Amino acid sequence: MVSTDASRPYLVIGVDVGGTNTDSVLLDTTKSGTDAVIAWNKTATAANVTAGVKKTLENLLQSGPDVSKNVAAVTVGTTHFLNAIVEHDASRLEKVAVIRLASYNFTGQTPPFVDWPAGLRDLLEGHVAFVPGGVNIDGTKIADLDSAAILKQAEIIQEKGIKSIAIVGIGSPMDTEYKQEDEARSILRQKLGDDVDIVCSHDIAGPGILARENASILNASIVKFARKTIRNFLRAMLSLGLNCPLYLTSNTGHLLSFTEAREFPIRIFSSGATNSIRGAAYLAGDQVPREGAVVVDIGGTTTDVGSILQNGYPRLASSWTEISGVKVNLEVLQVDSIGLGGGSIIHESANGLTFVGPDSVGHELIEKSRCFGGDVLTATDLAVSQGAQIGTTDPQLSPAITLKGRDRIKLMLESVVDRVKNSADPCTVILVGGGSVICPPQLDGVSKIIVPEFAGVANAIGAAIAQVSGKAEKKVNVSDVEAARKEVLAQALADAQCHGGIPEAALITKDAVVGVPYVDHLKTVSVEVACPANHSQFHRCFKQETSTTNLEQEPEESGAKAKQHASVKEQTDLGIDIATYRPSVDKSGKWTLSKLDLKFLAIGCYILGCGGGGSPYNVYLQLLNLLEQGKELNIVDISYFKDDAILAPLCGVGSPAVAMERPGGNLVLHAMQTMEKELGHGFDGAMAVEVGGANGLTALAYGPSQYYGIPCVDGDLMGRAYPNFEKITAYVDSNDINTLLPVTLSSGTGRNVVVPAGMSGVKEAEAAIRDIVVSMGSAAGSVGATISGKEMRRFGILNSHSLAWRLGRAVMLARKEGRVSSVSKDIIEEFGGSKAAKVLFYGKIISVEHNLSATAHTTGKVVLQKLSADELAAGQPSTESEASKILVEFVNENLSVSIFEGENAGQYLALVPDLIFLLNMGTGEAVGTPEYKYGLKVVVMAAAPHNIWTTKRGIEVGGPAGFGMNVEYKPELQYCQPQSVIDEFKPNLEH
Repeated sequence: MVSTDASRPYLVIGVDVGGTNTDSVLLDTTKSGTDAVIAWNKTATAANVTAGVKKTLENLLQSGPDVSKNVAAVTVGTTHFLNAIVEHDASRLEKVAVIRLASYNFTGQTPPFVDWPAGLRDLLEGHVAFVPGGVNIDGTKIADLDSAAILKQAEIIQEKGIKSIAIVGIGSPMDTEYKQEDEARSILRQKLGDDVDIVCSHDIAGPGILARENASILNASIVKFARKTIRNFLRAMLSLGLNCPLYLTSNTGHLLSFTEAREFPIRIFSSGATNSIRGAAYLAGDQVPREGAVVVDIGGTTTDVGSILQNGYPRLASSWTEISGVKVNLEVLQVDSIGLGGGSIIHESANGLTFVGPDSVGHELIEKSRCFGGDVLTATDLAVSQGAQIGTTDPQLSPAITLKGRDRIKLMLESVVDRVKNSADPCTVILVGGGSVICPPQLDGVSKIIVPEFAGVANAIGAAIAQVSGKAEKKVNVSDVEAARKEVLAQALADAQCHGGIPEAALITKDAVVGVPYVDHLKTVSVEVACPANHSQFHRCFKQETSTTNLEQEPEESGAKAKQHASVKEQTDLGIDIATYRPSVDKSGKWTLSKLDLKFLAIGCYILGCGGGGSPYNVYLQLLNLLEQGKELNIVDISYFKDDAILAPLCGVGSPAVAMERPGGNLVLHAMQTMEKELGHGFDGAMAVEVGGANGLTALAYGPSQYYGIPCVDGDLMGRAYPNFEKITAYVDSNDINTLLPVTLSSGTGRNVVVPAGMSGVKEAEAAIRDIVVSMGSAAGSVGATISGKEMRRFGILNSHSLAWRLGRAVMLARKEGRVSSVSKDIIEEFGGSKAAKVLFYGKIISVEHNLSATAHTTGKVVLQKLSADELAAGQPSTESEASKILVEFVNENLSVSIFEGENAGQYLALVPDLIFLLNMGTGEAVGTPEYKYGLKVVVMAAAPHNIWTTKRGIEVGGPAGFGMNVEYKPELQYCQPQSVIDEFKPNLEH
């Protein structure tokens, strides 16, 4: 029975629409924890989602008399909009026109949709345009918005009949003064009217223009469908007498009013797992320790695991995520999923090993599992054989199968919990989900397992308890940080109140101050808060909104979705057999790159970055776009050039934050033109200063005929990535820093500077370059002092692009053949065998420290713990050291690997100039230092540097002494020159 004598509505309904079940709960807001649960309901999710929501609401309202009068709010979490994207449902997706606000060709080489899967791009791409505008990462203006150009685009969009628009400006999240996206929207609105949906990217996501743009496009494509769905939810509520506000839960576990949700549906795409974690924490109450807990949600097919903080909110992903193959930088739950659930099928191998999943009987558990009379052995059968009271039939399992199956499940859960938890210390686990019965009573690395009451509907409870969020951010001078924190907190509270929160009861969920690379005087202050919702305020808004919202009956969704897939062209790994692929090399020795070659190179260059150099991804997209335009990208070996040939060493320098927000541009091109003018002659070839990281690909971008029409040499001046400009082989060859000068630097906006020779030493030269880069907005294109073909033969590191290509091919081939766990063996072979490279350690990161130095270098250290034998796959190369923990130290790039504890603590296993790199054990790809995070499982490897780096002078420049380390370097590995791709695949003219 429900009491109804409260002076105001005090009940909240939470609904979570999952792929299998729709769960709902009725909560009493005057109580807490399990005492607050008045009633709950679980039904199968209907094909008609609205009908399913209405049915579950009806069931809850029957839990007592006059319940509907006491309901203050209904909160719904759903993946309904996400499913339309994942399923490529053309009946629910709109074509989108994208307008980029960008000047000086910034982002021009990476246009909208450049990194999309072909099928989804075909469905959503309606129109693309670039209009002058944009701001820098510090909020200063790059160029004025071209209003006339916006009007011109409005006419084109109108002619094409497109009703969904995304406006994406460079630097828009930092544009607090000019508000160019808002101005562009206003111009479009005046021209196109109110029946067009216009999305501004700064309303959707933060820095990182390509990922923010992708999220904005997805949002724009789904807005119309979201409006219809939310109207149907409202209609269902009102028909049941629920005259109260409707909210939807966001990806971060917060409330969105129905008006905000229908405008920004992408914010609610993945709220299900977040609701489960929030609900679990609520049910556990005071049992959640100060250091937080790990929530394990076991379903029928999968187990989702996420970390909950002591404040009851989940840990969010720190970087981009993917939606249907599209990279976005939305705030979403950091969750790890494995193929383990109550319906997981048990398999026995020929050699007696037992495996659980990933295949599952899913919702057919009661028909197929043995404990219900079926003939399929499932994880639930294992639980029954150990005493669980489930089913109708004894599954008749042997003790051996039960023991081995239980041990496998235990190991799987321990491994995924270990990846998610915040530290190496034993953690508390909160266990929820319908499949939780398969979890053993104890797990290694877990101090306590909590199974709260109502765990089966934790997701609906999470929806019911969601709160209103507010956030604010500001870049300030270092001296103003404390004052700025108060100001930003006030702004965040005001933001929450504006969205219907009660600021007096706010909880601060984020309070961060971080440095801005290459900008010494700036810090970014960020604050986020969570507040209880003021339902009475929302109710007034709700009545006003529903009175103006068309709630007339619309055609209901049917079970058969009108998907239009016939015309969709799906992308399938470029359609090439990697094992038999041959690159295109002509008889002159010119290697013409394909899309697959670029993919190999991008993966390999990041490995050679030794943790630094920046991700090659944006440059890879730039080159991919050139190929799609029909341009040629060519690599040649050094024999292609005469001794007097002039080679231009190219690179981009500056803050990664700038590269994320305005990739591409004419920075390097202008630097080349400036150097050409300075020298009075052109170039015969381009070359990479460093093959490691993004700059390994940069030199390829200026070979096409519309630029210089020159090839890139297969080689570089580092053989890796280094953090300082003087750490190149040209300086090893000479004792004079002025042999590296002049250097040209260009902003890409018309400012070009020559750093001349005549410097007193390295510090003066480096300071001059750095000051100019900072004054250019913390990013510049650069051309170093040119070198001749003869010099390249003498001190260049040859065939380094060939090596990158081979490393990338090895990773992709191992992944395709399902042997990525042993890819380190292939990597060793590509470096030249066991004398040239080796595995140092298989481990899990258990501690990470990042710092920003005064010279804008990222310094830090990471501690790794040795993986157990059960966590390693067969066929992996052995390691020489028996250390249980190691320490990796880095300055942008990895500098050293040493034993962390025990009698051999401090003993070096590898030391710069060795190439030290970490590979993700799940993908085989490189892990950069910015991506080091707790729980990541990696293989730590070392490879021999080029012989020039092991000379006395080479060690002085690029060895420990070059980084201020008082350690003697003793080379143990032997360098093996990589086999030239050009030599291997060049046509044999003798036949």
